Amino acid sequence: MRRLLLLANPSASGFTGALYRDVVATLSATFDVDAEWPQGTDSTREHAARAAEEGYEVVVAMGGDGVVHHVANGIVGTTAALGIIPAGTTNVTSRIFGLPKRPKRAATAIAELPSIPTRLARIESSIGGVTAVEYATFAVGVGFDADVVERAERRPQSKTWFGGAHYAESAISTLLGKWRGRPANLRVDIDGERMDGVAALTQVHHPYTYFGPVPLHITREPVDGLAAVVAGDLEVHRSAEIFARAILKRPLTERLGARVYSCFDRLTIDADPVTPFQADGEHLGLMSHAEITPAIDAMLVVRDPKACCAPQGE
Repeated sequence: MRRLLLLANPSASGFTGALYRDVVATLSATFDVDAEWPQGTDSTREHAARAAEEGYEVVVAMGGDGVVHHVANGIVGTTAALGIIPAGTTNVTSRIFGLPKRPKRAATAIAELPSIPTRLARIESSIGGVTAVEYATFAVGVGFDADVVERAERRPQSKTWFGGAHYAESAISTLLGKWRGRPANLRVDIDGERMDGVAALTQVHHPYTYFGPVPLHITREPVDGLAAVVAGDLEVHRSAEIFARAILKRPLTERLGARVYSCFDRLTIDADPVTPFQADGEHLGLMSHAEITPAIDAMLVVRDPKACCAPQGE
C-alpha cells in the first residue's frame, strides 16, 4: 500500500480532534498512514525530510500556510509529494492549488488527484555573512509586507477570529505607522533593470491573497513564471490605489510609483539598513541581501491540474 505521512499542527485555527480522526480514517482507506504532531517548525521540516528519505509517497501538511511552508521546505527536490489538508485561517496555498475547502474532502482528494511538478520561488538571503536558502510556495515579501505579517502574528487570537480582516487591519496600521513616508532603502535589480523602493512583493502563482476569498492580482492574467511589484514609496493615497487595482485586476501604472515585472530570471535586493522579509506568511527575520529565482518543477504537489492555480477550491 502507498505510504503517507500526516504532519498536523494542532494549534491551527480549524483543527479539532474529531476532524483529525476523520482525516486519518479517510486517508487510511487508500494509504498506509503514519501521523505526527511536530513540536515547532524545525521539527516539522525534519519529519518531512526524513519521510522523503524513507520513501514515503506523500507528506501531508494539516493546518495553515505555515505548516504547508515548512513541510514544502522539508521535501523540496525529492520524490515525495506535498499534500494539503486546509485547517488554518486563510489557507492561501490550498486555494491556489484549487483544493477542497473542507478538510475531509481534501483528504479524499489526496487519494484521487495526481502529483504534479510545481513551481516554487527560491530565496537565497544573507545578513552578517550568514547565508540561508528558503523556498516559497506562493509569495515572498521584502520590507513592508514582512512587517505586516510580523504584526499580524503578534495577535494570533485576532488572526483566528477575524481572518482576512485581521490582516487588512494589520496592513493599514503598519502603513499609517512607521512605514508612512519612509525613504527608499532597497536597491532592486530585476534582470538588469534597477529601481529603488521600500517594498517588493514576489508572486509565485496567480492570484493569491491573505484576505480570504478576495484575490490580489499583480498581473492581469496568469504568467508562466514569477511576477513582482516594487513600490517606490508608501504614501497613503498611492498605497490604497495599488491595493484597489490589485483586487480589481487593473494595471499598476508608473504614476503610482510602482513597477510590475513578470517572467524574470533573477530578482536581487540589497537593503541598507537591513529589512524584514517573509515567505508564505512566515516571517523569516532580517536580510541585507536577497536573490529570488524561479525554481521550475521543484516539488511535486497533489493538486487539481484543471483548477491550478485557481484562487478558490470547492
